[in-house]
Amino acid sequence: MQLAFILYKYFPFGGLQRDFMRIALECQQRGHAIRVYTPIWEGEIPAGFEVVVVPVKALFNHKRNEKLTAWVQADLAARPVDRVIGFNKMPGLDVYYAADGCFEDKAQTLRNPLYRLWGRYKHFADYERAVFAAESKTEILMISEVQQPLFVKHYATPAQRFHLLPPGIALDRRAPANAAEIRAEFRREFELADDELLLVQIGSGFKTKGLDRSLKAVAALPRELRKRTRLIAIGQDDPTPFLLQIKALGLSDRVQILKGRSDIPRFLLGADLLIHPAYNENTGTVLLEALVAGLPVLVSDVCGYAHYIAEADAGRVLPSPFAQERLNSLLAEMLGDPARHANWQRNGLAFADKADLYSMPQRAADVILAERR
Repeated sequence: MQLAFILYKYFPFGGLQRDFMRIALECQQRGHAIRVYTPIWEGEIPAGFEVVVVPVKALFNHKRNEKLTAWVQADLAARPVDRVIGFNKMPGLDVYYAADGCFEDKAQTLRNPLYRLWGRYKHFADYERAVFAAESKTEILMISEVQQPLFVKHYATPAQRFHLLPPGIALDRRAPANAAEIRAEFRREFELADDELLLVQIGSGFKTKGLDRSLKAVAALPRELRKRTRLIAIGQDDPTPFLLQIKALGLSDRVQILKGRSDIPRFLLGADLLIHPAYNENTGTVLLEALVAGLPVLVSDVCGYAHYIAEADAGRVLPSPFAQERLNSLLAEMLGDPARHANWQRNGLAFADKADLYSMPQRAADVILAERR
């Protein structure tokens, strides 16, 4: 079959983008042709992929999206395909990968009613409705079971169109046999003393991921613990406001911010704790990447995958409503208890052996390639 994948941006370090790539490669491995439509492509193009960089620009994102939809639909009319798979909500999809939560629910519960008078709201509401409306034919790949009831509430989407996928953690995130050697080399490279503790926060979109909360929590550590604690944040985002916060909190010698990179497994093995106090997060793949690497996790409960940390007993889950003081005390507690740290590490590695945390690309490909009713 000829498959067409559509997404608003591809770059190698985004969670949605990595999921897209693994699903597309799985489909290609099964013998199907891959065409990709996107206005922005950063990084290498896999052998055999046809990547169409769509020449659309606009002052506002929703206007750009509309131009993209029109351009792609015209190209598909001239060069038809067997399936159209979208990684963002839009009309005309056979299959949608639900990386984002329910827009309509957020618009009604988190926004001023005046927001729904704007053109931006109408655009995103219409594009979401095109996927989830009861009369739509789009099959939906769900990666967060907590979101499905919200879509059903607003659109009465038939249950049979939802396909809940397991997580898709890459096997290279699992702790290898030489994990201790990798950790030692990593800590030498970053000049970490034996008694120093390294926190990592990983993920593009520092504001949504709660980096400001993490910085406040590090600043609030007891003096002696703070002196031997470092934080490295990694992601594709503008670090400027957070660099200003770091300076204001007196943490310039304790915190580094790095751009997105491909050697994340080394950080997961070299660190002592992953901190992820996100404001919202549909899933949070990095939580499970840390778990299978044996890295304890401190995470807010709004993340879709936070329940895995609780089930595995591989760290602590911060309850809602969020309280900075609670995050501060949990961080100090976790960093100050080496015995529990070892238990969380063992629990995470044991959970990685028995739970299906890896088969998302295969299950997604099954749905994409299935015969249609």
